[in-house]
Amino acid sequence: MKKINQFKILLLMASIMSFLTACNVSSTGKDTAKKAKTAQIVKKPKFKDTPTLYFHGLMGSYKNEEPLVNAAKRAQKSNSIIRANVDDHGKVKLKGTIKKNAKNPIVEVNFKDNVQPNFSRNGTYASNVVKALQKKYYINKVNMVGYSLGNMAIMYYMIQNGNKKKMPKLVKQVSIAGHYDGAYFKELPPGFRQPKGLKLDKNGKPNKMNQTYKEMLAARPIYQKNKVKILNIYGDVGNNSDGVVEIPSALSLKYLTPNSDYHLAKFTGVKADHGGLPNNPKVIQKIIEFLW
Repeated sequence: MKKINQFKILLLMASIMSFLTACNVSSTGKDTAKKAKTAQIVKKPKFKDTPTLYFHGLMGSYKNEEPLVNAAKRAQKSNSIIRANVDDHGKVKLKGTIKKNAKNPIVEVNFKDNVQPNFSRNGTYASNVVKALQKKYYINKVNMVGYSLGNMAIMYYMIQNGNKKKMPKLVKQVSIAGHYDGAYFKELPPGFRQPKGLKLDKNGKPNKMNQTYKEMLAARPIYQKNKVKILNIYGDVGNNSDGVVEIPSALSLKYLTPNSDYHLAKFTGVKADHGGLPNNPKVIQKIIEFLW
């Protein structure tokens, strides 16, 4: 009789344990489903228009970006300007706030490390800026303007993030005086220097590629998959260059960006030199018309 009672007690305990386990599984299943549902919720951007990021050139700062920014404000194309300060460790601090009703917000990107020869590092800086904006404003797309070295930040941003679904997509890209296949200075390392006798075929493919250009070939399948509208601005001061970058190097962007909606804009005369292009009123007007 005693053994029978012990058996009943064990049976009852087993039943209780089974019930509790079932409840726990059910609860866990609901929690998992709830978490999955929460993860699927995509927060809407805090403003409607696409933000435009401007990347300055070698030894530059946000001050070099202000001619375009001020012109956009005067033309009433933008009413919201903030700055993204990036320290030499890549940490981003946003200065200013983009309001909900912002019209074509502009982000002046300011690299403290403005002589960075590692172009991939420049891409990481650009990525960090975009991530900071995404975290604060839930953006899902961007426009980018690059001047000289700033163009490398854009290209390597695309190489690093162009195929990542969770990263904001590049919609419009403006290149000013880009040195994609290098510039020719004896002081430059061979990997950055423009090859002698550089020529392009009808598709913009260089007959010679420096080390950096070969690395940037990784961008080709990304642009092929993600169509971007591009404006490539270059200057000609009469010697097949803007005084710093030869025209073939600037135009070699085309081969790196297949399937893009690609536009060229050539400038000559006053302020068509490398340093003058970002301050050229005609260049600025062309950019404003292209972006907005």
